[in-house]
Amino acid sequence: MTLAVTGATGFVGRTLLEEAAKQGLEVRALTRRKQAKVPGVEWVEGDLHDRKALARLVRKAEAVIHVAGVVNAHDPMGFHLGNVEGTLALVEAAVAAGAPRLVFVSSLAAREPLLSKYGASKAHAEKLVMASGLDWTIVRPPAIYGPRDREIFEIFRAARWGVVPMPPPGRLSIVHVADLARLLLALAPAGEKVTRQTYEPDDGKPEGWSHRELARAIGWAVGRRPWVPHLSKPMLERLARLDKAVRGRKARLTPDRVGYMAHPDWVSAPARRPPARLWRPEVPTLEGLKATATWYREQHWL
Repeated sequence: MTLAVTGATGFVGRTLLEEAAKQGLEVRALTRRKQAKVPGVEWVEGDLHDRKALARLVRKAEAVIHVAGVVNAHDPMGFHLGNVEGTLALVEAAVAAGAPRLVFVSSLAAREPLLSKYGASKAHAEKLVMASGLDWTIVRPPAIYGPRDREIFEIFRAARWGVVPMPPPGRLSIVHVADLARLLLALAPAGEKVTRQTYEPDDGKPEGWSHRELARAIGWAVGRRPWVPHLSKPMLERLARLDKAVRGRKARLTPDRVGYMAHPDWVSAPARRPPARLWRPEVPTLEGLKATATWYREQHWL
């Protein structure tokens, strides 16, 4: 099977390439910059706004896996360009090429599009995929962790110092990046049971994790028992302004993120779990967190 993959140089995409190689799958991957040769991977230089590159990417592909997306932007247009217009361009290329299958990586944030511009852009992109006429499946991952991640890494770093500020009390699901990659590959072949379905995977923990539980678990992974204060939404908004003042465009905590961070329920819906015959999470969460902390140390991130 030949797969066309966007976002292949990112956190999820890199792991997806590794899992595809284990399964002996051929991949054609979009990249904005020249990449080193990788066995089984054909790099296509371009981006989601390069129509010619997209045509080369999806040509004769048996499935398209759309991983690329903008998770942090400093204005609504950044989300629109990356998540809406980029998805539309890929969908149009896939339709023109007669691609038989599209797997779209969305986000749980799409469930609540009024909470953030990010969530709204993902919800908009989902509608484009649904209206495409393609054989599609949408995957809404919860918080994704694992080696190379720079988002949840912030919690690991805070835990090492013994204090992990968290949003107001709530619950969330998480999933290891390797488990997510396996799911995306499992969904690549068409099938009546997965066509036109939207799935919300997780690590298998019923009802997810409370914010405090997750912070303590990450603390355990780095060898600490951190203090876990809950911050109100107004406090998070003030910290977002401070982060922007200190880190500028590299700020991780943005006002848009505060919108969905303060929401109390980001637990994957049981009714939307992928079919057990197709996929189950394999990485025990505590082991995965411990291994992730070890990777961060080996890379001198911690």
